[in-house]
Amino acid sequence: MPNRTYMVRGASGAGKTIVGYHFLSAGIERGEGVLFVSFEESAADLRANAETLGFDLAAVPILDLSPSPEAFLDDEAYTMLSPSEVEGKSTTTELKAAIEERDPDRVVIDPLSQFGRLSSDKYQFRRLVSSLLSYLKQSGTTTMFTSQPSSDDTDETLAYLCDGSLSLLRSEEGRSVRVEKFRGSDSQTGPHAMRIDGDRGIRVFPRLVPGSHHREFAIEPLSSGIDDLDALLGGGIERGSITLISGPSGVGKSTTGAAFARATADRGERAAVYLFEESKASFRHRSESIGIPIDDLVESGALRVDAVEPLSLSTDEFAHRVRAEVEANGTEFVLIDGTAGYQLSLTDERSDIRRELHALARYLKNMGVTVVLTEEVQQVTGAFYASDNHVSYLADNILFIRYIEVRGEIRKAIGVLKKRFGSFEPTLRSFEIGSDGIVVGEPLDELRGILTGTPTWNEAE
Repeated sequence: MPNRTYMVRGASGAGKTIVGYHFLSAGIERGEGVLFVSFEESAADLRANAETLGFDLAAVPILDLSPSPEAFLDDEAYTMLSPSEVEGKSTTTELKAAIEERDPDRVVIDPLSQFGRLSSDKYQFRRLVSSLLSYLKQSGTTTMFTSQPSSDDTDETLAYLCDGSLSLLRSEEGRSVRVEKFRGSDSQTGPHAMRIDGDRGIRVFPRLVPGSHHREFAIEPLSSGIDDLDALLGGGIERGSITLISGPSGVGKSTTGAAFARATADRGERAAVYLFEESKASFRHRSESIGIPIDDLVESGALRVDAVEPLSLSTDEFAHRVRAEVEANGTEFVLIDGTAGYQLSLTDERSDIRRELHALARYLKNMGVTVVLTEEVQQVTGAFYASDNHVSYLADNILFIRYIEVRGEIRKAIGVLKKRFGSFEPTLRSFEIGSDGIVVGEPLDELRGILTGTPTWNEAE
């Protein structure tokens, strides 16, 4: 909001000065007058550093109050007065003169906490800062200042005096920003992921709030493109539903998900596939080899295939990527392959990021996007589990595929455990993947105990 004071705080290297670049650049784009007041970096260094991030500060007036080499050699300047008295008078005089000369609409002071060295005690520091901020408001200026954490309460004093404050955090998991105070307006709770890009400055990825998004759609069954699989599912999966495909490694989860993506694109709708446990090249080659070619769909723009580099994105940034795909391209189907890789590959400060997957899935559901999640369960045979990562509660439909041993031979069986929006076939069917694609066979009614992985023949056999 205009004519107010805002604080950006964080440790060294958190990105505080870059936020100042954005703030002043936005002012220049609006035709406003700006001023940068620097207590640490020289004007030349500021402009050079800004240029590496894509900011041109050539037109930005900079009041350079950074220490000069001459100040180190000048040992006679403080013979009658203390350093704080001399520097304080000089600094406030220069700052006031610059404000009166430029009459800026926006001012950045980097860092304002440096004013602490110009005050003899905490009371004088607070009085000096309070009077400065009042003077800037009276001058019609919107001010942004930076601050670094300190052993005293300087940082908290500045937070108390400003109208709004942001905290920039940097950790091994990545960068984030949190709005701590914002007088006169509401703000979204954080932290929100952020990234410093080479030529784009700072990019912020607000946390996804599913309830804020909605798109009208009709609930209708959607085909997988495989008649017998559709029969098992009672006609297919519904538009806007969430389907979990679970099973052990190599059983065919990704291939089944790819079949749904292919069927979506064949209907003339756009589909997107996000790979967390496989490369894009591997996925495309494997799909081609089993009769589910996707290269033509990728080239035509009907299908997007995106392999997520491990530990390269936060959950907020990935959600932003998916949201951009859905809202910019009208995407109707999303495959997230697989959930364990999602939890391992995405960086996040929160210990349990299943909440973030929940938020993303709910957002997609609200937008009428049909979602398929694949999840690997660890047990190949034995006790039956639909999910190892406790994400089955997200699903409207649960489709499971598992290995079984029949007469010394490894086979596969497929079944439906849950379907929220309609009936389904309660039988277990044989499941095979060959060069012609997925084959869902006849019900395995001659066997019992299939879910144990070691079925036996019915007594009649």
